[in-house]
Amino acid sequence: MHELTLAENVIAIAEAAARRAGARRVTRVRLALGLLAHVETDTLLYCCRLAARDTLAADAEFQAERRPAQAHCGDCGRQAELAALPARCPGCGGENLDLRGGEEMKVVDIGIS
Repeated sequence: MHELTLAENVIAIAEAAARRAGARRVTRVRLALGLLAHVETDTLLYCCRLAARDTLAADAEFQAERRPAQAHCGDCGRQAELAALPARCPGCGGENLDLRGGEEMKVVDIGIS
């Protein structure tokens, strides 16, 4: 389960930010997960809560949002956002798509007190 390793990294990032700011605790961590990130959202959030035990983030709220993938259509040249896979070009309906984003996983917001 690679979600646990990812969660441990999320907690390390949140704790480091809280310590740099002189905070006593992390209250919220918001994540952005690309459509192609190969991460199961519910499992990652569960693992974050598990990894946060006995840390500054022990009582934090963990949130995640899925972000679309970016694609370029090789048939019509259109740039498109893809919210789900498999996908077709929204312009021409073609399947000749070059995926150009959507694999990222980012910590986008950390709440501290």
